[in-house]
Amino acid sequence: MANTYTQLLIQVVFAVQGRQNLIFESHREQIEKYICGIINHKQSKPLAIYCNPDHCHILIGLQPSQSIADLVRDIKANSSKYINEKKWMMGKFEWQEGYGAFTYSRSQLNVVVNYILNQPEHHRNKTFKEEYLEFLKKFEIVFDEKYIFQFND
Repeated sequence: MANTYTQLLIQVVFAVQGRQNLIFESHREQIEKYICGIINHKQSKPLAIYCNPDHCHILIGLQPSQSIADLVRDIKANSSKYINEKKWMMGKFEWQEGYGAFTYSRSQLNVVVNYILNQPEHHRNKTFKEEYLEFLKKFEIVFDEKYIFQFND
């Protein structure tokens, strides 16, 4: 009987609506655990996650029958609902439309995990906008500036 063997490592990056700093340190771990639960429920594996105040990075071992678009949609919709139900902020919490998804080889796993887990250190020297545009250029993704995340700077 034939089997399917895969190794699909994908870093997903998405931002808070309006790039507002709405993910507070006091709630960060709870949000990350909730998002990891969504990923596990979809038969994929969360390998690293860090929710910055205005954006989130997740490294996922993707289950091959899972669409990345469907998974990100579910992560964003369900985590937004969770945050709103907790009433951690005035008004409505939302993620911005869109996301970045970048693939990696097994040899890059530790580097990417460390990169994600060290986000506070990384962002002392680089803004999210600089970081995101570097990803797009590094992965040679053709993009139109008007469709990039809303940046308030």
